[in-house]
Amino acid sequence: MTDFQVGVVSTIIAVHNRPVMLQQCVQSVLAQTYQNIEIVIVDDGSDDGTAEICDALATAHAPRVKLIHQRNAGPAAARQAGFEQASGEFIQYLDSDDLLLPSKFARQVAGLNDNPQCDISYGMTRRRHINQTMVNKPTKRTGERIATLFPSMLESRWWNTSTPLCRRQLCERAGPWQAELRNEEDWEYDCRVAALGVRLHFVSEFVSEHRDHDGPQLHATQNNEKTKLRYRAKAHALILQHARRAGIAAEQPQMQHFARELFLLCRQWGARGLVEQSAQLFELAVSASTVQRACGWDFRLYRCAARLAGWRICGRLSALFDALRQ
Repeated sequence: MTDFQVGVVSTIIAVHNRPVMLQQCVQSVLAQTYQNIEIVIVDDGSDDGTAEICDALATAHAPRVKLIHQRNAGPAAARQAGFEQASGEFIQYLDSDDLLLPSKFARQVAGLNDNPQCDISYGMTRRRHINQTMVNKPTKRTGERIATLFPSMLESRWWNTSTPLCRRQLCERAGPWQAELRNEEDWEYDCRVAALGVRLHFVSEFVSEHRDHDGPQLHATQNNEKTKLRYRAKAHALILQHARRAGIAAEQPQMQHFARELFLLCRQWGARGLVEQSAQLFELAVSASTVQRACGWDFRLYRCAARLAGWRICGRLSALFDALRQ
């Protein structure tokens, strides 16, 4: 285990071309009622003046704010670079377009200290729309008290990056972020953590705010739709591995849900011409299904049709059929 500073919360903020939002994000961390903190900003190849804002923040708030400049490598690589420079006992990953509410660290650090069997504390996250209207209710499933990440995390990533606070030892056990992923890298990471069987502590109040916007994304070089889909296919394959390692059986409803999603993605990917990924997702869908489901007529028909007509044509015909059904 790496040495760490007891009681310190390290907030890792990866940013790309968000100068104003970054300043607001950093201020929300500095405004925490729990002040035993450090901030690690990772400028992921910004080219719009954000780098200068990063420099100004690091200078104004030294030594509490550390700064890394790197070439654009995507969110996973940026977060990993930040983690390697973090020194705290607790780790907060934070997207630069989101905000922390003032009592977040105080409530969550106390919760983890009082519950040593738990490695993650989470609370409710609310959403603010681009027009600044706020939805004052929990997003996704952050208002629910859930004891463990699996099996529920297999159905969807039911929190935002700003929601949880983790023990550093847990992050070290999970291993590094998958730098080659630039889409669903956060879901893959959470499912890798879930496979460790961690227990969750719940704070029954709002701890963070997710902000919708139409500005640039952290994965700026990911502007090819087919490239995005390849990342998603890889992420889904890894998520299935994590679920199996955790012992989630094909008979469990969460695995059945994931198997259906794999089959849906197989058809969508084929329609977009990603033949290799379509075939891979199909086999994953079959392997994730129960024996009875894997022998179903739709799987058998689709496999036969793909062999005769090809994955692309099958995908397009499936998309047309789905559109007609709607």
